[in-house]
Amino acid sequence: MIKGFKDFIMRGNVVELAIAVVIGAAFTTVVTSVTDGVIKPLIAAIGSPEAGGMNFEIRPSVADKATLVDLNGLVTSLLNFLIVAAVVYFLIVAPMNALMERRRRGEEPEPATPSEDILLLQEIRDLLRDRPLEQGPQR
Repeated sequence: MIKGFKDFIMRGNVVELAIAVVIGAAFTTVVTSVTDGVIKPLIAAIGSPEAGGMNFEIRPSVADKATLVDLNGLVTSLLNFLIVAAVVYFLIVAPMNALMERRRRGEEPEPATPSEDILLLQEIRDLLRDRPLEQGPQR
């Protein structure tokens, strides 16, 4: 059972996926910092200084900010999403689509066929399978 789990973990797909998740999380942190530190203040400078940029209050007479509609945060989140989606598309999806298209046209070689060693081992396996079993000593 442990060997099966180890084989599953050591598969290339699982390791690559783990690396992609870690790098994606780090990249999302960078994009969030840029949008919060640079873009959000620029958006806030567009609107009125009383409400804090493009934000507005539904009931301005209320002392707390419970009725504040935060459009700055919404626009920042949308820009954050668009930046991450663009990077994923242009750095992962588009190159993979181009590679698959080249393979379909025959410009990119398909994955290699089994090597001569593998073919030889398969032939030996087939010969051993077809050989009649020897009778051992009778008890």
